[in-house]
Amino acid sequence: MDLEGRAALVTGGARRIGRAISLALAGQGVRVAIHTRTSEAEARDLAERCPGSFVLRADLADPAERARLVPQAADRLGRLDFLVNNASIYERTPLEGIDEASWERAIAVNLTAPFFLARDAGLRMRAAGSGAIVNVTDWATGRPYADRLPYFAAKAGLEAATKGLARALAPEVRVNAVAPGPILLPEDAGDDLAAAIAAATPLGRLGGAEAVAEAVLFLLRHDFMTGETVRVDGGRSLK
Repeated sequence: MDLEGRAALVTGGARRIGRAISLALAGQGVRVAIHTRTSEAEARDLAERCPGSFVLRADLADPAERARLVPQAADRLGRLDFLVNNASIYERTPLEGIDEASWERAIAVNLTAPFFLARDAGLRMRAAGSGAIVNVTDWATGRPYADRLPYFAAKAGLEAATKGLARALAPEVRVNAVAPGPILLPEDAGDDLAAAIAAATPLGRLGGAEAVAEAVLFLLRHDFMTGETVRVDGGRSLK
């Protein structure tokens, strides 16, 4: 499938993996609605580098702001062919420190928001006759870290939702997921942690955000895949 001339909404599209996805789409001639919550300066700088693109701000934990995001993107773009649900929060929450507020925040941003954005965008795409959605999950949903249980519960739910949405929106709309592995470490990670993770990865190194962006492009182009999760993890899930 040729991507040129299409239109996409990328959540969390201003930084890190989201930035790489936005740039990769723009490089294929896609106009991008770049969503951000707090990184407006970076998002606007990125939009200037991506022809026909612009910034939309929304707090995905706020149901009213979330509900406006797809209509705003579709209205300004004039169409909506693709949605990439990339935005997430990755908070360290040891078991004894998990309270209802931290649990609900993780579920709201990492599961509830991408589900309803996919529902809203998918119904528009289905009415238009075609479209594709990619959800960004995590390689370790089957091996969740004990100190980030709310995050992994949400991402595992998003993988299940990907399959359900693929069934519900077929045949017009394809829904797949990309599960990054050791791509970009948390910004407070040190060299020792990076070295340890690289050593635990069969390919022996960390990946780059561009590897995830390439997987997203693959899934958007491929017109005979739906309900699948592609793991971009350097083989980490093999261990």
